[in-house]
Amino acid sequence: MNDICCIGHITLDKIVTPKQTTYMPGGTSYYFSHGIRRLKDFKNYKLVTAVAPSEYGIIEEMRKEGIQVEVLPSRHTVYFENTYEENQDNRSQRVLAKADPFTADALKDENAHIFHLGSLLADDFPLEVVKELAQKGTLAVDAQGYLRKVEGEHVFPVDWHEKKKALKYIDILKVNEHEAEVLTGFKDPEKAAKQLAQWGVKEVLLTLGSLGSLIYAEGKFYKIPAYAPKEVVDATGCGDTYVLGYLYMRNKGASYEEAGCFAAAMSTIKLEKSGPFSGTEEEVWHILKSNKQKPEVLVAQ
Repeated sequence: MNDICCIGHITLDKIVTPKQTTYMPGGTSYYFSHGIRRLKDFKNYKLVTAVAPSEYGIIEEMRKEGIQVEVLPSRHTVYFENTYEENQDNRSQRVLAKADPFTADALKDENAHIFHLGSLLADDFPLEVVKELAQKGTLAVDAQGYLRKVEGEHVFPVDWHEKKKALKYIDILKVNEHEAEVLTGFKDPEKAAKQLAQWGVKEVLLTLGSLGSLIYAEGKFYKIPAYAPKEVVDATGCGDTYVLGYLYMRNKGASYEEAGCFAAAMSTIKLEKSGPFSGTEEEVWHILKSNKQKPEVLVAQ
């Protein structure tokens, strides 16, 4: 039995920023796996991914670093091109190749206390996968992929057409403010979070970029601050880093606000460098201890 199992495609990423162009592996599962291995209680963690044979070298590198990886067959590997403006909250994207979707049958033997689905494209995880894994443990989902449809090479925002069927099975949902609006129709983050909870989500994680994040659980809002980075270098993977920090702490028994603050501090360290989180747990705690910004807890009206 694994404590945490992340399921998702590893991608080939071309990252274009005003300062540089970088080619590297990516995707939720890649950032999540490399980030969590830097933390003290990195154990009983497993990654399930699907890549083409041409990318097996990436898998071997991850295994050498102590990450347990199971690879499902795929004809292709996802290939993303991400272009950032000076404001790192703004990103445009192209998809140059797609991998095969995950299936409930391929995942039927996986067992974990927490499953995290790192969706990248709308058809990565059919509803049957959500139902299958929800029966086995706590199910966390990043909504971003469900809201991306590929036509040609271009990515178009779409609503999650099976959201009401799926969300009632999902314990923890991570969205940013744009995704929350697409799903619920509400621009106001608090209204959006309450709507997602009404559809069945137990813990809504709503990230707001440089404005921090909002957690909604058990009828309360937890306003988590964003801790200022020394330098903004690359926002790619910040959302994935937030989720891994949150799930890591929740698995250890931390409260919503403790997990949220830890996640936010991890994201700050990640923002200062390209690639996955490469800091230490001590650095995360140092940010939390030295920062005067504290979370707010509000009872929902």
